[in-house]
Amino acid sequence: MKLKSQCLAWLAVALTALSGHAAADEIERARDYFTNLELINQDGETVRFFDDVLKDKVVVINFIFTNCEGACPLMTHKLTLVRDSFEGKIGNPLQFVSLSIDPERDTPAAMKEFAKTHRADHDGWVFLTGKPENLETIIKRLGQFTDDVEAHSTMMLAGNVNAAHWIKIQPYEQPPQITEKIRLLLGDG
Repeated sequence: MKLKSQCLAWLAVALTALSGHAAADEIERARDYFTNLELINQDGETVRFFDDVLKDKVVVINFIFTNCEGACPLMTHKLTLVRDSFEGKIGNPLQFVSLSIDPERDTPAAMKEFAKTHRADHDGWVFLTGKPENLETIIKRLGQFTDDVEAHSTMMLAGNVNAAHWIKIQPYEQPPQITEKIRLLLGDG
């Protein structure tokens, strides 16, 4: 009986180690896919895309350029309404991410001003710019790249990174619909 208990204990340790290994492998695959390229946030700080922005988060990602006078402010406003539904969860685990599709003009200062102007300058909401080639790579990985900034997609993405569960959020969806989708990703739905 004692031998059986010891075997079960060792099996539990081995399975735990294997599942930890599998989880580490999944994280490494996600890091490889999404990249860990450096970007710059609205405060001028360098961040790594996977490790600092995505890892262990539920994220809502939109794509903007700061001199946009149409869709970008509207989509950002929509997300501020959604954000207001999640007090207490913002930043941990929920993170809003706005990626520049025009990094040549979108400086950290421009991103910060855009956030402030559109009431999106909150903890748990990061505005990212940086080297054009880094943003191009990331945005291509997210399936949202276009050569024409004016013709960019207004579709948003949301994902539970650890669960590898991603959804698209269509531009016509209203804040209550978006909120419900995010609740499901958080496991609150």
